[in-house]
Amino acid sequence: LQGPGGREDPHAWPLLAYLLTCCIYPLASSCAHTFSTMSTRARHICYFFDYAALSMYSLGSALAYSAYIFPAEWVNSTFHHCYVPVAVFNTVISTSLSCYSRNTEFPNRETCAAGLQLAFVYPYLFDSIPLFYRFYLCAVESCTEAAILVHYKHTVFAFLTCFIFASHLPERLAPGHFDYIGHSHQVFHVCGIISTHFQMEAIMMDMAERHDRLLPTPLLPSSLQTLGSMGVCTAVSLAVIGLCSMSLRFMPEP
Repeated sequence: LQGPGGREDPHAWPLLAYLLTCCIYPLASSCAHTFSTMSTRARHICYFFDYAALSMYSLGSALAYSAYIFPAEWVNSTFHHCYVPVAVFNTVISTSLSCYSRNTEFPNRETCAAGLQLAFVYPYLFDSIPLFYRFYLCAVESCTEAAILVHYKHTVFAFLTCFIFASHLPERLAPGHFDYIGHSHQVFHVCGIISTHFQMEAIMMDMAERHDRLLPTPLLPSSLQTLGSMGVCTAVSLAVIGLCSMSLRFMPEP
């Protein structure tokens, strides 16, 4: 907000929304790990908020991608107009599916993990469609955009994050030896934060390089549209968390 144009710069609002979600999801994860030991019910509720924050981060990425990284030939297309509304829908579905995966109908840990992976991998793949298209163009044509290399780094760490979460390496190879240091969940968080760092750098590079030629001001989302979509998703996510938390009363304590 203190950059060029400040609050009056319409290009700044999607970046602000994205940066807010970049702050929220590590905070929610930290709180989940800190307070989940209080009780079984507290553990579920803490991770409900963790999942909702990750879903919001997916929406924040979509808002930034829509404003700054869309291929020039896709700008103002039908897909571009539908991109953020679909991302809002994906956020609601992601929060609902991930919270529901902790329900008693998923007693098997592998089934729960599969539900979580589906809930977060699908929104990421959808959000990355314009980015993957730019990767394709760079592979086919000569590419001179400096941000593409940073986007590559982000994508590599994003897939590494997913792989580590799903594979449970290295503790699967040596059970009991990585309970305190080197556990896959620790590596998962480190890779996730590094991925977000590269994503943030790439988005800001694209924003600076394509500021004047990507989106004309009339096509940019307003502050109301940007923060409004986040507000809708926040309200729906809180409602989902509330419903899932109420259902915990009917779950037997182990």
